[in-house]
Amino acid sequence: MGNAAVTVLSSLRALHVFFSTGSDACSHTDHKEPVMRNIFTAALVLLSASFATAQTVAPAPSNPDEPLAPTLSPTNAAKFMDTVGLAWTRQRKCMTCHTTVPYMLARPKLGGDPKPMREVRRFLEATVIEWGNSKPRRDYDVVATAVALTWNDVATTGKLHSTTRAALDKVWTVQLEDGSWNWPDCAWPPLEHDQFYSVAYVAVAVSMAPANYRDTPAAKAGLDKIRGYLRENPTTELHHKTTLLWASAKIDGLLSDEEKKATIAELRKLQLPDGGWNTPALGPYAKRRGGEIENDMAVSDGYATGFVTYVLRQTGTATDDPALKKAIKWLKANQRESGRWFTQSPGGSKAQYLTNVSSMFAILALDACGEKLTAE
Repeated sequence: MGNAAVTVLSSLRALHVFFSTGSDACSHTDHKEPVMRNIFTAALVLLSASFATAQTVAPAPSNPDEPLAPTLSPTNAAKFMDTVGLAWTRQRKCMTCHTTVPYMLARPKLGGDPKPMREVRRFLEATVIEWGNSKPRRDYDVVATAVALTWNDVATTGKLHSTTRAALDKVWTVQLEDGSWNWPDCAWPPLEHDQFYSVAYVAVAVSMAPANYRDTPAAKAGLDKIRGYLRENPTTELHHKTTLLWASAKIDGLLSDEEKKATIAELRKLQLPDGGWNTPALGPYAKRRGGEIENDMAVSDGYATGFVTYVLRQTGTATDDPALKKAIKWLKANQRESGRWFTQSPGGSKAQYLTNVSSMFAILALDACGEKLTAE
């Protein structure tokens, strides 16, 4: 870091302390002080992140031929998650549903060093503060930031932080008239290829938000629009039905009782003999982007197995259910040496970003089924 950069960063830190502890010994306060404190907090976090980028170590590319780990390693899982979470935050400076958002829900399950997660949390909070000064870059960023903060509140304090509430309230201001949100269409199923997933994703976050946030006037109005969207745009994708099944654990009117039972039955039917599930089969997503390559629907993978197992637990399936016992056995046997769980992108992404979220859901599933996970 150059001398000029050090000087700027030091000055910002000094101003942050100034506005955090009071302006002088007379304890004189001023109505502008909280605003200025927020501005300098946001500037400090964002500038610090930009300076840290040069030292960020990116994870090795996901490789389907990476050897399996000899035994389940929560420590390696934590290292992989921290590396990919920090790298994405520092280099991309945004939240994404395939990496940093699920990181904020899964990472607390492993314990160990909390500093990486706290850095991502500071970035999220600074982002929300910045919305008071400038328009968010994309509607998607609003949704992803709010979901990440909500999930982190759930996984850490169990209380709704004021910044999280502000982020959730912001989500409703960018909701489209039909009840959905502008969502990336990268032809990367199942997370980034249609508008429907935005609706299911927000529904999950609101269902999980502490302090009964779903009962606030803004949330009630937004959920009514979501229900309207679901009536007008029924999905055929089992993955999206499973996401709604997750949200339905606490929110009514997303799926009927018959639809819930049918979704669970369909998931059970698709479990493979080795105990896992297959992501392309949850669409079905028969071919990768361009249509030249067919997806193998008979191979278990980390995302489908972790995601389905976790959601079934949220809907009341017992840990001693034979299907879940087989799934946990598969997850424990299929971690890679790097700590991740590989999943081939059904959309053909060369970066295999789905492996990131599959690793998060593997940990969530193992934790939900009572496995002891402690990173050293």
